[in-house]
This record gives sequence, structure tokens and C-alpha cells, in this order.
Amino acid sequence: MDKNILEQIQKEIDSNTICLFTKGTADMPMCGFSARTIAIFKELGRPFKAIDILPDPRIRQTLSEHSNWPTIPQVFVKGRFIGGCDIVTEMYQKGELQKVVEEAFGK
Repeated sequence: MDKNILEQIQKEIDSNTICLFTKGTADMPMCGFSARTIAIFKELGRPFKAIDILPDPRIRQTLSEHSNWPTIPQVFVKGRFIGGCDIVTEMYQKGELQKVVEEAFGK
């Protein structure tokens, strides 16, 4: 695991209430799963940071080792790993994601 990359990843997770690691950017997602996840967080109306993992393959590898989750996107809320697109979509549909996000921002 690349220690410098891991430190950068952890810094982003720690300094952003909602942190998404995606393929592409919030304005230009580069895969359907990232696009769906970004759309959900835009719908929630809270600030989030989307970090494009495509420019540096080491980010994806180190992130997946860190979270023990193989796929992208990966979502962290208040430092806690939530999951990928399927989990986020399911939580959103059940109203659970909204609660997690509101609690993260202190309602």
C-alpha cells in the first residue's frame, strides 16, 4: 500500500463531511455508477467532495485496500465508509441515507 497515497486519501476523508471517490468528477462522471451516486448526493443538497480516481491508478488500489471494497465509487460520510453505488442507492430509496447525512451535518 502506498503510504503517501493513503495519507492523501485519509486527509480527504477526514476533511470532508461527505467524500466520494468516483470515476470522473462531480460535473463529468465517467461511469454510470459514479453518475448515479453523484446524482443522489446532489439531490440531498448537502456539500460533498468528489475525488476522481482515474488520473492516478494508485489511488484506486490504495483506496480499495484501505476500505476493503473493490469497486468505485466509494462513499464516506463523516469518516465512515458507507459503501458503493448499490448500497447508497438502496439506503437512499429507504430514506436511510438522508438520516445519515443529516446526522453528519448535525441536522
